[in-house]
Amino acid sequence: MTVQQAQERLAQLKAVITDSNRRYYVENAPVLSDYEYDQLMYELQAIEAEFPELVTEDSPSRRVGSDLSDKKGSKEFEQFPHRYPMLSLGNTYSLSEIEDFAARASKALGGETFTYSCELKFDGTAICLTYKDGKLFRALTRGDGSVGDDVTRNVRRISNIPELLQGNDWPKEFEIRGEIYMPYSAFDRLNEEKLKEEEAPFANPRNAASGSLKLTAPEEVGRRGLECTLYHLLGENLPFQTHSEALDKAASWGLPVSEHRRICRNIEEIEAYISHWYTQRKFLPFATDGIVIKVNQLNLQRSLGYTAKSPRWAVAYKFKAEQALTPLLSIDYQVGRTGAVTPVANLEPVQLSGTVVKRATLHNPDQMELLDLHEGDWVYVEKGGEIIPKIVAVEPSKRLPGAVKPVFPTCCPVCGTLLVKDEGQAKYFCPNKDHCPPQIKGTLVNFLSRKAMNVFAGEANIEQLYNMGFVRNVADLYDLTENQLLHLEGWKHRMAERFLESLKESVRTTPFERVLFAIGIRFVGEQTAKTLARHFRTIDALKEASREQLLEVEDVGEVIADSILKWFADASNCEIIERLRKVGLHLAIEQQKGPASEALAGKTIVISGTYSISRDEMKALIERHGGKISSSVSAKTSWLLAGEKAGPEKLKKAESLGVPLLSEEELRAMLNEISGNPNAGLNNEEGETQEGIQLTLF
Repeated sequence: MTVQQAQERLAQLKAVITDSNRRYYVENAPVLSDYEYDQLMYELQAIEAEFPELVTEDSPSRRVGSDLSDKKGSKEFEQFPHRYPMLSLGNTYSLSEIEDFAARASKALGGETFTYSCELKFDGTAICLTYKDGKLFRALTRGDGSVGDDVTRNVRRISNIPELLQGNDWPKEFEIRGEIYMPYSAFDRLNEEKLKEEEAPFANPRNAASGSLKLTAPEEVGRRGLECTLYHLLGENLPFQTHSEALDKAASWGLPVSEHRRICRNIEEIEAYISHWYTQRKFLPFATDGIVIKVNQLNLQRSLGYTAKSPRWAVAYKFKAEQALTPLLSIDYQVGRTGAVTPVANLEPVQLSGTVVKRATLHNPDQMELLDLHEGDWVYVEKGGEIIPKIVAVEPSKRLPGAVKPVFPTCCPVCGTLLVKDEGQAKYFCPNKDHCPPQIKGTLVNFLSRKAMNVFAGEANIEQLYNMGFVRNVADLYDLTENQLLHLEGWKHRMAERFLESLKESVRTTPFERVLFAIGIRFVGEQTAKTLARHFRTIDALKEASREQLLEVEDVGEVIADSILKWFADASNCEIIERLRKVGLHLAIEQQKGPASEALAGKTIVISGTYSISRDEMKALIERHGGKISSSVSAKTSWLLAGEKAGPEKLKKAESLGVPLLSEEELRAMLNEISGNPNAGLNNEEGETQEGIQLTLF
């Protein structure tokens, strides 16, 4: 490899790795498997070792991947510096490299006798907790290793992280680091909910955990079922000789520490531990992706020290995800709702992780180039924790002579429009949103979905309406007649009647924020639509907003702001808005009615158990009478509203803090005495609950 070739390859690797870091740490939507990512990093490090003059300070090999939001002006989380740098671990997929690690440590320590602490590597997102005087003070994400996002409000909703420590022998102040993860049961439940709501499911528990921890609504974080395990204690003058002793003491304080740790004395015991968990991990209730090996003696950890990115006293052995080798038959280029063109490989069917795989995503042309993919190649397919299988490598020895690389289309494979590529993006897009069939149909499906207008229809119905030429945009849906619907195959009078009534109902009941989400502005998801609606109040105010005004809104960065400006600059979109206005859709937030009473003003209530009404109705009742709901019992809690099967931990904590219990009957009697109507304030006349108060349930 020449210097010029090395420069070119380094530039390509840096771009892909930097993009992958953003997708993994910030967007929680990685396009590379851990193994793919690690192989690219190994290649980067090998080239830098061969050409040290090409190493730069901004190289991914010298920096920790950052989970800090890159949105300009983001107000989601306050950021604080780490007292001690929060580094990443070096990792390997090779047992021989674990042997090399042990040999290096022994040599560096002059042959001094020591042990290793071997632990499961939890597949989640890193967290750093600070306790002061036995109380949880702050929780920071890894961030960029030097600065992290303050997610304390969200971490307080994670059930196995204590607010108050047990005992009294803890240091006055210390940090303890670990991993926030989502157990398989919570992951499956969350994805079932997403599928029911016609939302894209999370690809794996790690993405779900990381995305959940960064939600701006703490009450939703508490509902996600996150858990934590802690594995590294830090502080000034800590009275421990070994890492394992420190973790044992942390466990005695009520902190969640893994029970699967083992002290190993030599490389044979380390390899036996790895071998055991390679098979037994499949029976754990949470995801693990490897084993962490640490020098156990703390004074020897200090002697070994750190590199710019990782400790020299620890290493991670990572398990490879299950793979299968199969021929590539062909490549389809699919066009999505936003116009993004995604290559999808058609494969010879192969068994993988208990299912038959026939198709696998290739993501974008950059990934195809990195794979060095040729037509007719045999490819390695990996599923691991991913829902959609991915091609992670090719087998060059099986490549046919004269095989050529597939050519990514320059024009839309459906409508023929010249594709475009946004700066800084890896995907190509078809800009012909008004006349490209898959984009139109995707927009219609999104508009009618449960989270949007909630209209009785499915993708097959939209396909029929589009193919018959009855609809070409969302406003056309409200012009449909029963006679048109009866021309569709399989449609009878009752089905047509239900569909039209569902459209009418959507006009009456869908609030502005859901209409804003439904119209399909690129990058404006459900939560962003709510934020925009509450900030601008009307569609007209949003339409007239400048870029600077948009950037002042929480959750809105440059990409979203530019997308909104571009959408409203399109005359056809403005015409659709006017047609929807004439139909009667809500394009403004309506005036809210005041509370039913101030009976619970200044009171904080924790809800636990079941009641004669739903939990949503109960929280609405409390709010309408001025109360505030919290998920965790603390000294500031006014009452624990204990329904049937109230949580024993909440009851125990309420008793220890002297927080009084309140039954549903007692609450209703209290409200009835003041207002004369215990159900007053459940809903306003339009059936909408009061907005503006942030709630937390568990």
